[in-house]
Amino acid sequence: MSPESTGQNEHYLRVFWRRFRTWRGNRPFWAGLFTMVGGLPIAYFPYANMHLGNVTLAMSTTAGAGSLIIGILLVTLGLTMWFHHIVRVFAGVAAILLALISIPVANIGGFLVGFLFALLGGALSVSWAPGEPKPDLAPAGAAGEKSGAVLGTQEPGSEFHSTAAVPQQQPEQYDTTVEVDGGRHRAG
Repeated sequence: MSPESTGQNEHYLRVFWRRFRTWRGNRPFWAGLFTMVGGLPIAYFPYANMHLGNVTLAMSTTAGAGSLIIGILLVTLGLTMWFHHIVRVFAGVAAILLALISIPVANIGGFLVGFLFALLGGALSVSWAPGEPKPDLAPAGAAGEKSGAVLGTQEPGSEFHSTAAVPQQQPEQYDTTVEVDGGRHRAG
């Protein structure tokens, strides 16, 4: 192989991480994750048993099936936010409503843990909007009037710092006279 080889020079984990970040940036990732995490305790706690020494405490309630349905729906809405982000507003509103319903139905919303995560995930989903792509740097003109060599220095990925003298504009002059008691007086 020669130094001019065009083979893959990056580690496959770095390539995978870059692709994941691109995928994550194009959808309400954190909203879906929080919604799914909120659905798990809501569905789990009504069926859980807690052991204190030889004593077993069963936390199951009469609304265990309702808790399971709410938890599964929240996990499904979180996956919907990830893979069908076009319906993110509907999924967010549904997650907020299910989180509110989980308070009386599912052990105070999974002991408030599931409720808070689902509420946060729904709010993030409703407020998420796709980002605008960054405009590429325009190539320098034929005469070079917009290149970094004429106006200043510019490195890729940094802000443009101009060294050219920019004329300062004079503030506009306003009429500061006011009319008081039928006569005109200068203010100030």
